[in-house]
Amino acid sequence: MSVLFGHKEHLVRMAALFGVGVVAFLVLQALLVPEGFGVYGHYRAGALEENRARPVAFAGRAACVECHSDVPEAMKGGRHEGVRCEACHGPLAGHAGDPAEKEAVRPDSKALCARCHAANVARPARFPQVEVADHAGGEACTTCHAPHNPLAPGRASQPGLAPGTAGQPGLAPGPAGHPGGVENGGTK
Repeated sequence: MSVLFGHKEHLVRMAALFGVGVVAFLVLQALLVPEGFGVYGHYRAGALEENRARPVAFAGRAACVECHSDVPEAMKGGRHEGVRCEACHGPLAGHAGDPAEKEAVRPDSKALCARCHAANVARPARFPQVEVADHAGGEACTTCHAPHNPLAPGRASQPGLAPGTAGQPGLAPGPAGHPGGVENGGTK
């Protein structure tokens, strides 16, 4: 036995170092981990009450449709039908509560559409993607596309949007270099 524990001072030092590490961990855990953490799994229980105390920011689609009943009809059958209002227009609980007090802002389509439709290898290949600079030629997406239903025919019925062409229903002739652009006859 004396050979096995012949250098016991090394074992004692190692055990002491391990003990100091455990104590340091427990002290840091007590100081840094918030109270209530782990009560509901890997979350802090107090976060639920804090979130309930925050003002509601999103109104939901039903609140939007109360006044804007034409939009769901325009979206019907289109690729944006499943996209909810506030995904593009931002949180609108204040606007839904009192439209005179909080005016809804029309988003800048050049920046907004690119969030989902800019070419990105991480997106599925079947998802509509474009090289924004080449596709739009600096124009706003709404110059050619109806925002609520980008490929819908009859764009002339939507205020501020150009009518479709014979080659692509719902699209107006695009800028030079754009598929369907002026030099292509507006049909490709």
